[in-house]
Amino acid sequence: MNKKRIAGRGAWSVLLAAGLALAGCGQRQQAGCRPDAAAAAPTPAVRVQRLDAPFFNIKGPADAVAFMNAHPVFARFYLQRRTATDTTGATALARLAAEPHLRELAQQTAAAFPDSAALGRDLGALFGRVNYYFPGFRAPRTATFVSGFEGKDIFVNDSLLVLSLDWFAGPKAKFRPVGLPKYILRNYAPANLLPTLALRVATKYNRHDLTANTMLDAMVSGGKALYFAGQMLPCTPDSLLLGYTGKEMVGVKVNESKVWAHFLEQNLLYNTTPFTIQKYVGERPNVPEIDATCPGRVGQWVGLQIVRKYMAEHPNVTLPQLMAERSAQKLLNDSHYRPRRS
Repeated sequence: MNKKRIAGRGAWSVLLAAGLALAGCGQRQQAGCRPDAAAAAPTPAVRVQRLDAPFFNIKGPADAVAFMNAHPVFARFYLQRRTATDTTGATALARLAAEPHLRELAQQTAAAFPDSAALGRDLGALFGRVNYYFPGFRAPRTATFVSGFEGKDIFVNDSLLVLSLDWFAGPKAKFRPVGLPKYILRNYAPANLLPTLALRVATKYNRHDLTANTMLDAMVSGGKALYFAGQMLPCTPDSLLLGYTGKEMVGVKVNESKVWAHFLEQNLLYNTTPFTIQKYVGERPNVPEIDATCPGRVGQWVGLQIVRKYMAEHPNVTLPQLMAERSAQKLLNDSHYRPRRS
């Protein structure tokens, strides 16, 4: 058993080394953007309201009440304060606004995101593509905030989008989200903001069978979300969508057939054990069951390959039709996904 594991890892390492040697060529081929059917879609004007400035003008509970009255949708959905007369909430908000470290974090965040107009244009391009594929979509009111990592990194519903930019200030910031392992923390940087948002928006349209609870269901659901995000951000590389390093991307591509063989040989596709599914689809630094250098969420990466193969085999299928398809088994069967052995 140990010899087999050592041999398997050795094979992965050899293929990874070969892949890295060819990476320069591969990266040049991938330098262009994905085909973008929505390239000419109208771009809605998105005004980004930066709430950190009025927030830091709060000097006491009365100012906090005024702040919540001025921004009732933000107070209701993001702060979860349904009434501006909530004296306990107002006191807590005033105390937070006076926190000196939070003010310092706000300055660092402003340095990482200095141009609200550019952010608005990027959001407009993303929302324009969503509206192109899903005409019922309307861009939500958009605001930025500095929560000191107490609020959500991104909050989005049909009425409101709040980008808590301090989460994404990046490695140069003095203060970073606490308690997160490095492999997750590295994905909180300015370049990860829009990919993270696109994946959140995908949940609005990503249908699945509520009774489906297999590994395959989780893999394909993740793959559909990643495919959606890639269509909304056609020039964003897979590494940012997945949160992988360049080396990890090369590794999974070169070893694709070995990864797929592992799922088949271990009879994992129809496994329904949540703990086992989490090991392959959820956040994790690596998947040693396949190889010590195999990155976490590799199941979602395989799901993306299945979805891409399905869409290549069925060019007349639209993105809304794909996202509405509830059967992971159908997508797998009709994709004819069979990665070639290296």
